[in-house]
Amino acid sequence: MYFDYSKVSESAAYDKIRGLVDFFFKRMYKITYVGMENIPKDGPLIVACNHQHALDPFIISNSCPRVVHYMAKKELFKNPIAAKLIITLNSFPIERGIGDMKAVNYSCELVKHGMVFGIFPEGTRQHTYRPAEHGKSGVAWVLRETGADLLPVSIYTDEQFKRGTKLTVRYGKVIKNEEFEFTKPHSVKELHHATDKVMAEITKLWEEGHA
Repeated sequence: MYFDYSKVSESAAYDKIRGLVDFFFKRMYKITYVGMENIPKDGPLIVACNHQHALDPFIISNSCPRVVHYMAKKELFKNPIAAKLIITLNSFPIERGIGDMKAVNYSCELVKHGMVFGIFPEGTRQHTYRPAEHGKSGVAWVLRETGADLLPVSIYTDEQFKRGTKLTVRYGKVIKNEEFEFTKPHSVKELHHATDKVMAEITKLWEEGHA
């Protein structure tokens, strides 16, 4: 399915679908949300979280009062019906493994327009529960190009996702963009440093365990 990267937009049906998701989650999982007071009420923002399950974007969006836009792997858009639903949820396709700059630039435009961009810096789900030590540098690229602040989030569980699974979603303190200390426009070292900082903050939240 074709996705128009030339203009940023937000789906009007987002909140209605989020209501259905909330109904489903309350019957499937035992979710505790911690630190929601740390979510900025307005302004450009990048939300970064560890990745354990395909439902992770819904788990975050279900609690966040802001509309969150996510990247989703291109393969999910092959089915037209699924693609329409994913786009309605304000997600957009990225082709992994090739440095898809159309998707990255679209992420930057979202943030520059004052929206919230959600990303899982690990790039893929982790099946050991624990966040990966290192992430992909896409999150750092968007941080550098937009000057936006970052909100670290962790989803903690010590068991497979199933009915009754206990989950703790913890929102950390906002990290101001200047704390990433970007000084050069093309420094790979600075990108790696910023990515490691993001992953370290996510891991610290995750290590607090269940609320």
